[in-house]
Amino acid sequence: MALVVVLTRPGGSPSARGEVFLQPAAATGPDPFTESTAAREAVPPPQSPAPSPQGATPSTGATATRSISGAAPGLYGGTRSVTSCDVDRQIRALSAEPAKNGAFASALGIRPQSVPAYLRSLTPVRLRTDTRVTNHGYRDGKATGYQAVLQAGTAVLIDDRGVPRVRCACGNPLGPPVALPADPKRHGRPWSSYQPSEVVVIAPSETVVHKFVIYDPHDRRWFERDRGDHRGEHDKPVPPPVLPPATATPSPPAPATSTAPASPPASSHSPAGEAPASPPPPTSPPPSGPPSEPASKPASEPASPASEPASKEARKPASEPPPGSRPDTGTPSARSAAP
Repeated sequence: MALVVVLTRPGGSPSARGEVFLQPAAATGPDPFTESTAAREAVPPPQSPAPSPQGATPSTGATATRSISGAAPGLYGGTRSVTSCDVDRQIRALSAEPAKNGAFASALGIRPQSVPAYLRSLTPVRLRTDTRVTNHGYRDGKATGYQAVLQAGTAVLIDDRGVPRVRCACGNPLGPPVALPADPKRHGRPWSSYQPSEVVVIAPSETVVHKFVIYDPHDRRWFERDRGDHRGEHDKPVPPPVLPPATATPSPPAPATSTAPASPPASSHSPAGEAPASPPPPTSPPPSGPPSEPASKPASEPASPASEPASKEARKPASEPPPGSRPDTGTPSARSAAP
């Protein structure tokens, strides 16, 4: 009974956002558009040693924890000079059935007559991480979308922004995933390495990718494949990519040491990472004596008690108060005591 559910439920619409279907790399899956056009090469081990690619960022999706740019080196795997999908066979299969060809084109937002050229513009690779997509089966003359997680090692065709567009094991068109609730219902038997927290979504590269840097898990080497080279005729070895060093997080600015009561702490208004302005020099306190006091008062006479707190405040070391603490609230009241 469980097998029947797995094979029939994806026939629904993309609005069924509370469930996701787990699809192993070699499985055809339900409602295929064509027979498998995946090459019969050894499937790379799931979750092969893929580095955390450049451009990985947290994702807002509940199922996928990372969003990775389609241009990230090492995101995809494959074998040098060996194609993972037979594009010409895919074209022949769709061309022989106009109804399927039209449904295939509608799922990708292209015209039916553009399908052959579109497929030839794609690049065959293999996923190196479990990846969530919107898969499309063919039922009742139309494409029916559903959320799926494709196992690492799945052969796919990617577009010029590095986004998976066709799953070769079934000829199904692929689209970006849609949001899922925090705990979606999963259908299908998970593989041994499957972990929901390790599933990724692939975001389009900001620019067109002309050469994809691919990792070969069999000989543990790297090679470069031209965009649209669906036969791997121009693959060439390249050195391992060098990831950029991590960028240091700037320290928050230190609070200003000015004693002027009207000046707020520098950290409350200074932009992040911008050095606070230098505090103005302390101003001399106003005369504290009465107006009738003689001008010949000796210079060595101690300052009046009313002005002493303000003078001490001006001489207070910069280390007080400690960073992040509130400014001394006694300063304004001490000044207001002066006649």
